[in-house]
Amino acid sequence: MHQNPPMLRTSPINMDVEKLFHMTGGIGEHSYAKNSSLQKKASHMVKHITIEALQEVYLALAPKSFGIADLGCSSGPNTLSIIKDILEAVEAVSCKIMSPAPEFRVYLNDLPTNDFNSVFKSLPDFYKELKKERSGGSPSLFIAGYPGSFYGRIFPNNCLHFVYSSFSLHWLSQIPPGLYDEQGRSINKGNIYISESSPPLVSQAYFKQFQDDFSLFLRSRSQEVTTGGCMVLILLGRIGPDHVDRGNSFFWELLSRSLAILVSQGQIEKEKLDSYEVNFYTASKDEIEAEIRREGSFELVRMEMFETESQLEKVSRNYGAEVAMTVRAIQESMISHHFGDQILDSLFEIYASMVNEEIVKEDINPIQFALVLKKL
Repeated sequence: MHQNPPMLRTSPINMDVEKLFHMTGGIGEHSYAKNSSLQKKASHMVKHITIEALQEVYLALAPKSFGIADLGCSSGPNTLSIIKDILEAVEAVSCKIMSPAPEFRVYLNDLPTNDFNSVFKSLPDFYKELKKERSGGSPSLFIAGYPGSFYGRIFPNNCLHFVYSSFSLHWLSQIPPGLYDEQGRSINKGNIYISESSPPLVSQAYFKQFQDDFSLFLRSRSQEVTTGGCMVLILLGRIGPDHVDRGNSFFWELLSRSLAILVSQGQIEKEKLDSYEVNFYTASKDEIEAEIRREGSFELVRMEMFETESQLEKVSRNYGAEVAMTVRAIQESMISHHFGDQILDSLFEIYASMVNEEIVKEDINPIQFALVLKKL
């Protein structure tokens, strides 16, 4: 039986992202459900954009059965809170125009390893709460789970009127193959993302993977979203052409440094660090706009950039611990698969300390984009 050489067997290029990558499930101390407040805060900042786009599409299309998808829904309180916001916004418009509210078909999508069970377990209480708020009347609401990668088809043709995706599209479908030479060795040694010491081929490989993934995402949704339907996409990004800044990429730089400390302490092998990369890319405004134009199925109606919070807000609390717990909830599955879960506690203690040290020196400004796209 043929066996891969050792380097290829441990190389993350062979990691099946669809099978391995997921937010930490359940409701434990390190779960995404308990450590997604930063995402909730950021989503709340752009809530007005989501609601405006949703109400506009409902008024324009007036569907009797309203098809809605949340792509990259994850698990935890944020999943159901957006459904509640959507229901209330559409019901408010229906009341205003004196028309009965539609039935709601809500499709929750994420990778198959997502903790869908915890979402489904919370549905009975969610339905009860909705009924109570409406004095015994209950909205006509049908929620279903659709596991699978959104980089490809998920739903039948023309079944969706509104697509929502928050903090998902900066995750790539795979580790970019261009990060490895012919022998399967990383060309980005000592780094887990684009860094100042990365050769130019590294940012090119990440950018190409983003182009392939985002255009496939748009092409797939173009068949599932009805004409006139709309998408609200919230994703992390970067301000200009430089990939290295004190924004989202800097958090990966600090994680690289934290892993390097564990290498120096003998807790992990240098080869392990050299062969680890993240399936992540922060696109610029120009890169996103160019892909939307190139694919051609959607019109970019609106695009806004936000910074999550001020430096003063970050320094005034234990921001490092908050960021560390958030990153751990997101990356734990990949890191423990590659390095082993025995390093997790010490890694994220070092990481939290580094973030706190850096935020006092100079602000770290992770930015996000909110996009509204209309199906042509």
